[in-house]
Amino acid sequence: MATDRTQLTHLEREKASVFHSWSAQATINPLMVKGAKGVYVTDEDDKSYLDFSSQLVNTNIGHQHPKVVQAIQDQAALLCTIAPQHGYESRFRAAELILDHAFDGAAKVFFTNGGTESVEHAVRMARLHTGRHKILAAYRSYHGATATSINLTGDPRRWPSDNGSSGVVHFFGPFLYRSAYNATNELEEGQRVLENLERTIQFEGPASIAAIILETIPGTAGIMPPPAGFLQGVREICDRYGIVYIADEVMSGFGRTGSWFAFQHYGVKPDLVTFAKGVNSGYLPLGGVILNEALSASFNDRVYPGGLTYSGHPLACASAVATIEAMQSEGVIENARRIGDEVLRPGLMALAEKHRIIGEVRGLGVFFAIDLVIDRATKEPLAPYGSSSPAMNEIVAGARADGLLLFANYNRIHVVPPCIITDEEARIGLERLDRALELGDKYYVGN
Repeated sequence: MATDRTQLTHLEREKASVFHSWSAQATINPLMVKGAKGVYVTDEDDKSYLDFSSQLVNTNIGHQHPKVVQAIQDQAALLCTIAPQHGYESRFRAAELILDHAFDGAAKVFFTNGGTESVEHAVRMARLHTGRHKILAAYRSYHGATATSINLTGDPRRWPSDNGSSGVVHFFGPFLYRSAYNATNELEEGQRVLENLERTIQFEGPASIAAIILETIPGTAGIMPPPAGFLQGVREICDRYGIVYIADEVMSGFGRTGSWFAFQHYGVKPDLVTFAKGVNSGYLPLGGVILNEALSASFNDRVYPGGLTYSGHPLACASAVATIEAMQSEGVIENARRIGDEVLRPGLMALAEKHRIIGEVRGLGVFFAIDLVIDRATKEPLAPYGSSSPAMNEIVAGARADGLLLFANYNRIHVVPPCIITDEEARIGLERLDRALELGDKYYVGN
């Protein structure tokens, strides 16, 4: 006998029919959203929430930007879909704009449906280009959830799916606050990571390594900007051993750090760049790989063995064109940089003075994390690695009750609002975060 769903609440129907990602299905309690605009999300009870999470750190241009919405509507009236072997204006215009903001020598864009597919294809391209198989990736990283990308990932979400046969070798990247190298300053940390990376290459066999993939600034794993000179060192090692350097900019790209791409802060040129999320603020599924001239030329006279039915989908590409053009004309990148320098960084440092559970503040642009601890001396985290805790749950729930949506991961809260946020909105968010952190202060046990 069929269930009369009309007798159920929307939340009950959601939980009964939708299988949610990264969740134990019996314990989920999703916020039932009715609408969103700018930096605010509205639930079905008409309560408004300041979105300090940008959802999954992707609504860089905010919710329901009228120019992007209009572009999708206009494209839908003209051409909703077409097979990717054909050419069409929205796709080449999106590619041109992406290349214009990438790096000198960026040649072509291969479009995917999202970040994990971008990583899958970047790795495939590197392997075919070099004729090698192994890929080096960092612990404390996230590269996606499909077969290769989940094995590249360096956080606990990899463990249940790690089959140990994908040719991935992990190493500890730079993270001075929890240094794996007993470093005492950023210079030492960067140098020791590079020394270990080169030693790993030598012991794994340089001729077996196709690529090194790094999030320029690791996102989900903790927003850890690399030490000065580190990425230049990676570039030099890759050049010396003929290894492809893949910059994963899925989360950090398109304004998030106050630059078009995060690698531009560090003066390096990758060989391949993976992107998604902010390219069109997630209005439609879209990702891709930027190829330099050498990688692109590898497939001039041989077939690239990969493709997707929706590669460069017209509606998605139209939304990317509108997003990038709006970012250019409305100073969105500059706003993200200024908000980070003038509001978020000083505001978060002030919170660290007040709340001893904040062990460290780190980030740039609208891409910050606060590392929460129960003891600053020991740096013991407020939640164990790979899990949550009652303290973290209480802070996040308190923020939500106060109308603030947070991105939390293990013992960290990521302060990642849309790039369009105003000074006043950012300060309101920090005030609400302040009140949420007060709920966690009682868990601090240090001096």
